[in-house]
Amino acid sequence: MNIKQEFTAFGFSIEKITIIYGAFLILWGLIVSFVSGSTSITSYIPSMFGWPMLFLGALAIKLPDYKKILMHIVVIIGLLIFLGGLDVVRNFTSGTFMNNVWASASKTMLLITGALFTYLCVKSFIFVRNQRKQI
Repeated sequence: MNIKQEFTAFGFSIEKITIIYGAFLILWGLIVSFVSGSTSITSYIPSMFGWPMLFLGALAIKLPDYKKILMHIVVIIGLLIFLGGLDVVRNFTSGTFMNNVWASASKTMLLITGALFTYLCVKSFIFVRNQRKQI
């Protein structure tokens, strides 16, 4: 029986996806802050979430014995990213959506990417659990 040992999505392990996602969040926050000319620390919120994602993803690769706990922490951060992005719904229902284009774009990005990332993490956890059942 040929058992696949690692969950992949888009050709990458979940740890590598975490690193890529973390780098994306860091760049997003930096670029949006620069392009918009924002002096508000809130424009860097994606970057603030990106650093721990990048760090924990790299640690999960370097320290495979701690991968399980590290990836559980990562999925909690992913869920927080998604929940933070839900603020765009409040903006939408109050009629303030796109009053600040960059803030609305960032919240929408956090909502969508946070949901996708959390989904991939859950799929990864399910995959690992199913692999253990087959052994």
